Amino acid sequence: MSTDSPIARRLANVKHIILVLSGKGGVGKSSVSTQLALSLYALESSPRVGILDVDLTGPSIPRMFGVDEGYDVHQSSAGWVPIYVDGAERRLACMSVGFLLKRKEDSVVWRGPKKNAMIRQFLSDVRWGDLDYLVVDTPPGTGDEHLSLMEHLAPLQTRLSSVIVTTPQAVALTDAIKGISFTRVVSLPVLGLIENMSGYVCPCCGEISNIFSTGGGEELAKRENIPFLGRLPVDTELVDLLDSPTAAASQGDPQDPPPSFPLLAKYRQTPSFTLFSLIVRKIADALSQPSASIPESAAVDGTLVSEP
Repeated sequence: MSTDSPIARRLANVKHIILVLSGKGGVGKSSVSTQLALSLYALESSPRVGILDVDLTGPSIPRMFGVDEGYDVHQSSAGWVPIYVDGAERRLACMSVGFLLKRKEDSVVWRGPKKNAMIRQFLSDVRWGDLDYLVVDTPPGTGDEHLSLMEHLAPLQTRLSSVIVTTPQAVALTDAIKGISFTRVVSLPVLGLIENMSGYVCPCCGEISNIFSTGGGEELAKRENIPFLGRLPVDTELVDLLDSPTAAASQGDPQDPPPSFPLLAKYRQTPSFTLFSLIVRKIADALSQPSASIPESAAVDGTLVSEP
């Protein structure tokens, strides 16, 4: 693909594009993508962040940011205008197929070519503007959406990187290996692996119970020679916040002035924010280097299948 393609021109001022990958569903990938965008936004440097939801058949990013109802994407002379979830600050832009559905309950029943066209339009027609980070929430597995992304973003290869999300149990780890294999097949740098749902913290006594075991993600990262970014336990406060962000963010002392970005203010109060701040610091530091390192050793082989 030409380096002067519509996508390359549209994303010319995006410094870093981070794909969030998981080998299987149910590991909390979208919640990790949401936390990644919020934590990057909260960095001291006040970066401009975008989050693109390409989980086309299960778009959950609008719900987690509290913009799943009453928000419409508008067309301008310069392209689609993304939804700015931080209000007047306009430093956190969001785009999802969820904004384009007539009803949020509607299913998306598309074959590969239509998915490919939608992803191309998200990349080439959305007015992303100047961004320090664009977080891409991908669907589980390594299917059409992932291949389309890599094809369309090929001219921007030097700005691409990825984060792998898994849970610590054996079934999830087996599928995570396939996601790591995919990154090697397409030469996608891996910033590291996050072990999500690693234990449950009792909100009453603080005791940690390893309901899904623990440590599997760290062992996998060592075996596959990729950085281990950290563990995230099940956080009931985060679950409540992302399930009903509008209601949760509105809670507080009525005497206090409302924060300019209520979701972020509430997120800062969760235990997850402290843990994820350490993870996002590692990611930001890695991206500040000349280039993210691509894993050199491959324990498994993969095959890239092009569309006919």
